Amino acid sequence: MDLLAAFSEAFGLITRLDPGFVAIVGLSLRVSLTAVLLAALIGLPLGAWLALARFPGRSLLVVAINALMGLPPVVAGLIVFLVLSRSGPLGSLGLLFTPSAMIIAQTLLVLPIVISLTRATVEELWSEYRDHLTALGLTGFRAVPTLLWDGRFALTTGLLAGFGRASAEVGAVLMVGGNIAHYTRTMTTTIALETSKGDLALALGLSLILMTLTLMINGAAYAASRIGARFAGS
Repeated sequence: MDLLAAFSEAFGLITRLDPGFVAIVGLSLRVSLTAVLLAALIGLPLGAWLALARFPGRSLLVVAINALMGLPPVVAGLIVFLVLSRSGPLGSLGLLFTPSAMIIAQTLLVLPIVISLTRATVEELWSEYRDHLTALGLTGFRAVPTLLWDGRFALTTGLLAGFGRASAEVGAVLMVGGNIAHYTRTMTTTIALETSKGDLALALGLSLILMTLTLMINGAAYAASRIGARFAGS
């Protein structure tokens, strides 16, 4: 296909809201947003606990979680595949090659990011406001809600970074989702597949959406950091 014609058709898919195109984008957003929400529900309290708790081996745990921020997606996909396969401990649930399996894989990738950034943010805030919070009777874990609220802009940046990683992921979701048409096909897996097939129009259209999404995420993260710095300076 001529490159100019491919771009023209790609813009056509976007502007006329092709049903198949919209379904792929919608599934990608649903999977990634759900994964980030689950990672936030688990990671924010765990990160705050890790920031305030003191116990033997804490430093090793912090190092391990920081290392997991760079967990290769294919490794996360393999772990989820083994757990959800028929011979795995959760094989009876029948989740493999479903959107649920993709959500689990992306949550596994995003969770270390949320825990690590939450720990760093809460630890810094606790160090800065410990005396003030203690005077108000907010000691230990009673201070967690206040610290999370004070660090909301930094935490928002962390969640956006997690969403960026989830939405751009291809290896893990391909392994556990199977790239099944009209069921588990996301933007990244479709781009890889359609490029190999030579269908550049669909691949380009989805790439444009993915690039736009990436720019929006970075713009939102930058805005959150600027607002947070402004509040901190006021």
